[in-house]
Amino acid sequence: MTTMTPAPTLLNDNDPAYYAGRADAYDDHRAGTTPDELTIRLGYLIDQHPNTPYVLGYAARVLEIHAENRAITTTDTYWETAA
Repeated sequence: MTTMTPAPTLLNDNDPAYYAGRADAYDDHRAGTTPDELTIRLGYLIDQHPNTPYVLGYAARVLEIHAENRAITTTDTYWETAA
């Protein structure tokens, strides 16, 4: 007898393309693309494919990358001035 592997459910009824967009933004950033370049790419995506799940996922990850960089900069600045 075999056991079925359950498929994970999608969060918030999002399309798989949403997660593909997030993954692509993550991969682009890990490959060395700067956050500013990601924002430019996002602008092109929005112009070509507005309101698609892929672009929404890409945008969500780009915003997270910017937030992460701001948090790192703020923390580093704090510790440099506190020392």
